[in-house]
Amino acid sequence: MSKFYELVPRKIGCDVLGIDLNTESRPEVIEQIKRDVTEHRLLVFPQQGIISGARHVEISKWFGELESTFYKHERSPHPDVFRVSNDGNEGCRGVGRTGWHIDGSFQPEPFAYSLYHMVSVPKEGATQFLPLTELVENLDEETFARWNQLWMISDRRTGPVHPLIYNHPKTNKTVRFVFMYFRTITNLPIKSQVLCFHLGMTERFIWNYKKANEKWTSADETNNLLDEIHEVITIANKNLIYKHDWQPGEFIISDNLAVGHEATVETQYPRDKVGLRVLHRTTIKGVHRPQK
Repeated sequence: MSKFYELVPRKIGCDVLGIDLNTESRPEVIEQIKRDVTEHRLLVFPQQGIISGARHVEISKWFGELESTFYKHERSPHPDVFRVSNDGNEGCRGVGRTGWHIDGSFQPEPFAYSLYHMVSVPKEGATQFLPLTELVENLDEETFARWNQLWMISDRRTGPVHPLIYNHPKTNKTVRFVFMYFRTITNLPIKSQVLCFHLGMTERFIWNYKKANEKWTSADETNNLLDEIHEVITIANKNLIYKHDWQPGEFIISDNLAVGHEATVETQYPRDKVGLRVLHRTTIKGVHRPQK
């Protein structure tokens, strides 16, 4: 219980009650929010109404320098706000359906934080979150030992190389996990499938990177590893997954290096079936390259 607001635990993270993000500016409250994001990993601020693009950016700057999105949409309320939707006239489509991921794994330093604001809520269309510490802690010794030898490369042989399992730069917990992969989305038009590639995709893994026994995985081995990772998450550890059903006006701050996420398939359902979905997102520039 903070002296500034109430924290109500969720399956992952906490609801933050008693804060109006549209007006909050007290330095001591901002510092407490930053500490609580590190401790709880995911903070949900309910009933915030509509937060303007400019204010969304102001809140984001509490956490560092923004890394502006690579894709713009004419309906975005601010150049640094990524606007996604199930209606191409309202925002970028096909976003978040590339498999479990952290944001910016295609960068040398993945994004430190992601901040989301739900502007328009459809009847269906959740975001699923995954606590990465617990995921790796649940691995059996043999799987952990193998995965701990793996590094990923997200853009053929020219992209950055990251360890699959890494240390969190603030908490120094040794069971963090970074990956992003592309799955074909058969119910989307080709243009939306191509759009997914900008989020990053694992082209190959490397065993024992920069060691004498370094070895690149073959295409078949890569696909088998991706299937294994997917099954470990969705079958062996499905109890860890938190499905967040958005409510109007909610604002979420996520420690991007500690929590994986994926948009559910319903987020891509057409507007005439589930209603309009509009989500705004900002990302904070990473300052730490993942390290073991």
